Amino acid sequence: MPVIVLQTQISADIETVFDLSRSIDLHVQSTSKTNEKAVAGRTSGLIELGETVTWEATHFFIRQRLTVKITQLDRPNHFRDSMVSGVFKRFDHDHRFQTVDGGTQMTDRFDFTSPLGILGHIANTLLVTRHLRNLLQTRNKMIQSVAESGDFQASAATQCSS
Repeated sequence: MPVIVLQTQISADIETVFDLSRSIDLHVQSTSKTNEKAVAGRTSGLIELGETVTWEATHFFIRQRLTVKITQLDRPNHFRDSMVSGVFKRFDHDHRFQTVDGGTQMTDRFDFTSPLGILGHIANTLLVTRHLRNLLQTRNKMIQSVAESGDFQASAATQCSS
């Protein structure tokens, strides 16, 4: 089972980075290449403990749905989203945050199992792991850009009122 670990250093406070990481709206903006949208559960604003969101997106020319639930949340240090239903056999995505050198170190740990046994393993090796890593890196760059721009306070009010 593959595990993707990414660390991103962001020049912003931990609370801002934590909230941006939970933002449905920012997630949608960062996944425009896959035309991802939230179609059920929490569809905008900041997702909370126990809430679900169902994402619809196109990956590898196939329209897919994936439902995740926030199964752990310790603000502003950590939250986990876990797959409830979707194309994977299972996945857990841990988001950890630590104050470092006046900014925030954001660490993603994406642990997943693909279906189809050996065929899934081959797909992971050839395509899936790289694709997921690229999606996470794009998302993290968006979080970093918004957090470091200082524009989050204005967008936070919109997100929280949704």
